[in-house]
Amino acid sequence: MSKFRFISLLFCLIFCTLSGCGVYSFKGALAPHLNTVAVPLFENATAEFGVTEELTDMVVREFTQDNSLRISDQNVADILVEGKIMRIEERAGAFDPQETVSSLRVYLTVSVKATDQVKKTILWEERITQWGIYDSGDTLTGRQDALIVAMEKISEEILNKTVAGW
Repeated sequence: MSKFRFISLLFCLIFCTLSGCGVYSFKGALAPHLNTVAVPLFENATAEFGVTEELTDMVVREFTQDNSLRISDQNVADILVEGKIMRIEERAGAFDPQETVSSLRVYLTVSVKATDQVKKTILWEERITQWGIYDSGDTLTGRQDALIVAMEKISEEILNKTVAGW
């Protein structure tokens, strides 16, 4: 590499660093006043037992692992993420050559709202549906595993919509 190219490259790197390009932020598209989030226990409009606690824990875990917002108490948090489990339903996922159901899908639908408690505005509000799949012969543990997959997908989507503004 010639001396001129090296000096030009070095100058570009220094200029970019000082002017702010190339700086990465963990806060995504969040406004500067949004630093904390609270996720109260989701409500449950289904007869399914234990899903509210599991889903709420997964959402909190997503925010904790992402680390762009700190988990806080509901009364002092900048963002409040509230949710309600609306529906859990199963549908045939695939059929074998004899036209018998070989796999099932568990669909989980959740209504979620994220509120900016500082400016008293709704950041986003949406119904989210995700699914997990399991073998029709594995009814008990397979269904539970599929439901966990659906909850993981929903948790990730809630984080992304809150932090990235998608």
